[in-house]
Amino acid sequence: MDTHSLNLFLAIVRDKTISAAARSLNMTQPALSRQMQYLEEELGTKLFLRGRRHITLTEEGKFLQKRAGEILELMERTRQAFREGSQVAGEVFIAGGETRAMRYVALAARKAAERHPGLSFNIFSGNGDDVRERLDRGLADFGIFIQPVDMRSYEYLRLPAKDVWGVLMPGDHPLAARETIGPQDLADIPLITSRQRLLQNEMAAWFGKTHQSLNVVATYNLLYNASLLVEQGMGLALCLEGILRLPEDGSLVFRRLAPAMEVDVCLAWKKNQVFSRAAAFFLAVFRDEVLLKGQEGAKK
Repeated sequence: MDTHSLNLFLAIVRDKTISAAARSLNMTQPALSRQMQYLEEELGTKLFLRGRRHITLTEEGKFLQKRAGEILELMERTRQAFREGSQVAGEVFIAGGETRAMRYVALAARKAAERHPGLSFNIFSGNGDDVRERLDRGLADFGIFIQPVDMRSYEYLRLPAKDVWGVLMPGDHPLAARETIGPQDLADIPLITSRQRLLQNEMAAWFGKTHQSLNVVATYNLLYNASLLVEQGMGLALCLEGILRLPEDGSLVFRRLAPAMEVDVCLAWKKNQVFSRAAAFFLAVFRDEVLLKGQEGAKK
């Protein structure tokens, strides 16, 4: 299995038929079919189900589609690192959860790019499980983690800010009249929650006995999509404060949890990580010009 075969495979996935892919690749259809036959024989499994109008992927084909994209992305990043040479230029890849602390990343990115215009930044958004996957597979240089996260595999910097959990709800919901929301207030109410696994344990501890009577109707990894469900009256969303810009008409409101549930936020990278010059420079700016000055400002 080589990169040529993977690119051919992804072309078929993109174009839906072998004949269409062959045309886009400037190949004959029999030649492309043979290449895929060789790939299936090498992997020992069928990758496609060939229908009358288009192909569909088997489960093994879907798995290869995901891994092929990751492999080709890693190879391109490796080539890019060598092309950079001694210059501070190239791409920095950052995966992050939805948090106000991403402002620190934005500030560091701006400061770094001002000094070295050849830098560019790729931001991937997801929950803690998504960020961990990107880091562990080498698809991100850095990850922004909203605790709780098992950090034993990572080096990290704790950011000088905490995120606060609460409830997003329609402005006319009976609970909107409250200043804070307690565990008993949410018993039996339809809820929309983050699908992050470790967070579920933290939430269970906060709810206590009430956890047994929770009515979770949906989960999310990006809050904007969850807010649309809230707008439609499907339920209330457990979320972090300040992620959404709330409408001025009060149609959606946020209420903090009580007892308060505050969480730390960290910038993390894999232990023994070998950084590109671009990533190393970004980390230096983040640590020395953003994080350190932010901490000094907090002490004044």
